[in-house]
Amino acid sequence: MQTICVISTKGGVGKTTFAANLGAFFADAGLRVLLLDLDTQPTLSSYYELRHKAPCGIYELLAFNEQEHGRLVSRTIIEGLDIIVANDEHRQLNTMLLHAPDGRLRLRNLMPVFEPDYDLVLIDTQGARSVLLEMAVLASTLAVSPVTPEILSARELSRGTLQLMRDIAPYRHLGIQPPALRLLINRMPAVSANARLVRESLRLIFQDGFQDETGARVLETVIPATEVFQRAATMGLPAHRVEARRPSGRIAPSALEIIRSIATELCPKWPMQCARACGLTGKRKSHVESA
Repeated sequence: MQTICVISTKGGVGKTTFAANLGAFFADAGLRVLLLDLDTQPTLSSYYELRHKAPCGIYELLAFNEQEHGRLVSRTIIEGLDIIVANDEHRQLNTMLLHAPDGRLRLRNLMPVFEPDYDLVLIDTQGARSVLLEMAVLASTLAVSPVTPEILSARELSRGTLQLMRDIAPYRHLGIQPPALRLLINRMPAVSANARLVRESLRLIFQDGFQDETGARVLETVIPATEVFQRAATMGLPAHRVEARRPSGRIAPSALEIIRSIATELCPKWPMQCARACGLTGKRKSHVESA
């Protein structure tokens, strides 16, 4: 089982949209996918319509070590895509985990519970440094941080997300290997000299020769600033189903091409599954157009 957390200490960079679309893509590819919503603003929990709502959620998982899937796991309308919804309405989990002896390792210790039933777990996190965020990173095998190509986002990446990864590096001495970090350029404008400068600067900093505790690398795939992801979210559908082909006259690739390329970069061991998702998308075209 692979566990990917989507992180950034800056809010509004597109973590939830990315997690929802990547999870749905892999579910369409035939993998068994579980979403965990650890954001205090639980947008992911309502991103897709639920066909079954479990009585419990993240609070019971982390506060009471609830492990019964029937009580924890809600089913989305996307076949193969399940979710444990955020339900910490009073925001008590951060304080509780801060004072718990196993606080930052609690989710990591619970992950084996999901291994028999899921191929991939995707964790959405809040856009601020917290115990919950550190716990999510330590429970993961890979971390992905969306970065918008603007100077403020780049600065926050340096002093926030990268510093977080450096701070948890000493867990290696306990036999816990922190995940490698992948940076994803998100909402890249078609025409913007400043955005291009930020993108190229990030690529230069995190080129192949760069090494530190974070293991950070910039993904080759870039998500352009197209409206399809917002439109798909409004429809309650994955973007790759809404836009399987590139619209005529547009230079930017289709949503399907974008998500497939990112999925292949993040999980190169699943190329056949990525190809299968493309075939399934074509079969759903009439459903998407009618929606």
